[in-house]
Amino acid sequence: MKDQFAVTILQSNLEWEDAARNIETFESMLNDHVKTTDLIVLPEMFTTGFTMNAESQAETMDGPTIQWMQRTAKEMSSAITGSLIIRDNDHFFNRLIYATKNGEIHQYDKRHLFSFAKEDLHFKPGNSRLIVESEGWRICPLVCYDLRFPVWSRNASLIGENRVNEYDLLIYVANWPEARRQPWINLLEARAHENQSFVVGLNRVGVDGNGISYSGDSAIYSPKGERLIAPQPNQVAIETIVLEKKALDDFREKFPVGKDKDVFDIKK
Repeated sequence: MKDQFAVTILQSNLEWEDAARNIETFESMLNDHVKTTDLIVLPEMFTTGFTMNAESQAETMDGPTIQWMQRTAKEMSSAITGSLIIRDNDHFFNRLIYATKNGEIHQYDKRHLFSFAKEDLHFKPGNSRLIVESEGWRICPLVCYDLRFPVWSRNASLIGENRVNEYDLLIYVANWPEARRQPWINLLEARAHENQSFVVGLNRVGVDGNGISYSGDSAIYSPKGERLIAPQPNQVAIETIVLEKKALDDFREKFPVGKDKDVFDIKK
C-alpha cells in the first residue's frame, strides 16, 4: 500500500468530433509535462467533446482510443481515466474507462444522463458504480452530471446495512458549461465534506461545436473541503498533486461521521 498517491489532471480544450487531434494533444501534454504519476485524469468525452452524434462518433471496446489508453498507461506506468462514446451490443454509452498501468480495463457507464441536452435520447444509462483499487487506494470515478446526485456519490454501500467507507478518492470527469460554473465549484466541495474523501473535478475549457463555453474550474479537494490545487479558469493546464493516505485516515478516525450515515437502497 502506498501512503502517497500522485494524481495528474489535464484541463484542456477539445477539438469537436476529432479523436485523432485530441489524442495528439493529450500525448503532447503528457510527454512535455508528466514524468512520474499514479493516475492521469482526462475529461468527459475526451475524444469528441460533448456531442450527441453518438452513431458517427462511437468506438468499440477494442477500438483505437482504448488501445491508446492501454499503451499510454503501460508506457507511463500510470493508470489513466476519462470517458468516451462506446457502442456496445447496439447501444451507445458515455463510458468512463479506467486503464491500469498493467493495461487492465475497468469501465463505468454514466448513470445520470443530461436530459436538458437530450443525452438520454442518444445514450443508455449505466446501473452500477465502479470502485477501483490501485496501490492500496480505493477510487470511485463518475461522470459530469453525476455530481448533482449525492446519493449516487455516497461513500458507503448503496444497498443494505454497510456504512463503511468504500473509497478514498472520488473523481468527476466533465464537460460542465461555464454558465453553471458556480454549482460545479460548490458541489465538488460539498462532495468532499459529505464523503470524507479526496475529490477530483476535471473539466474542459474552450468552446464546443454547439457554441457552448467551458471555463474549466478544475480542482482537487481534501477530505476537509480544502481546495488543494486549482488551475486558472479558461486556461489549458496540467497539474500533479501527491495525496496522502495517512492524512485521510487520521481525519476519518478523529471525526468519524461515517458511522452515523443513513442506510438506504437505490432502485435501479
